[in-house]
Amino acid sequence: IIEVMNGCICCTVRGDLAVALKRLSLKTSGFDGVIIETTGLADPAPVAQTFFVDDEVKRYYALDGIITVVDAKHVMEHLHEEKPEGVENECVEQLAFADRVLLNKCDLCDEAAIEEVHKAIRGINANADIIRTEYGQVDPKRLVNIQSFSLDNVLKMDPEFLSTDGEHQHDLSVSSVSVRFDGELNHQQLRMWLSELMQEQAKDLFRYKGVLAVKGMSEKFIFQGVHMLFSGGFDARFRWAATEVRECRLVFIGR
Repeated sequence: IIEVMNGCICCTVRGDLAVALKRLSLKTSGFDGVIIETTGLADPAPVAQTFFVDDEVKRYYALDGIITVVDAKHVMEHLHEEKPEGVENECVEQLAFADRVLLNKCDLCDEAAIEEVHKAIRGINANADIIRTEYGQVDPKRLVNIQSFSLDNVLKMDPEFLSTDGEHQHDLSVSSVSVRFDGELNHQQLRMWLSELMQEQAKDLFRYKGVLAVKGMSEKFIFQGVHMLFSGGFDARFRWAATEVRECRLVFIGR
């Protein structure tokens, strides 16, 4: 696993991606493929472009396909979100470039809502396979070695795809905040804070997660959420070791 941490993979560290791919081809032999996971705010076009504009990368790799995971519960509000002039809607871009769409969280929507999302996706991308999923469960064989990426189709949609001169602009109102500190939290106050946070800020909380130490508990409190959807609790599989520093880590992405 190679983690690119010092910037956006579709902007500032795109060159780092090419370097990592070249280094991987030299150091590792016999691997079946490379899976690149971007953030939910990444534009897939510049990442895909890396496999066609860099001759050395093109010599060792072929782009198999682009997989986009869609939150069926919340995607419509992001598709229709108004962006400042010149700013791309990454949600639309990710669907437009997708070869396969995993329509996830279908268990949280009725059939009418799912059909509405399905129609919206088809309005953006008429060719991608759409796979309905719950909890992201899907046969891996439907995700790898699919040979679905077509440069010809992409060039019809975006004639400037292979141009390296263009720039794209992210929505600067969206950012991330991470917090890490040693110590423990009071369980009741933690619950009250999370509840208040969701009630007041849910619309602007695109993604949030954390691992927390709670006073008096040997298990770690693990939570994650999207807008008003929250899942969290003590997990017996993850306990604080006697020699481990009890600490709290939280990450928030949104406005």
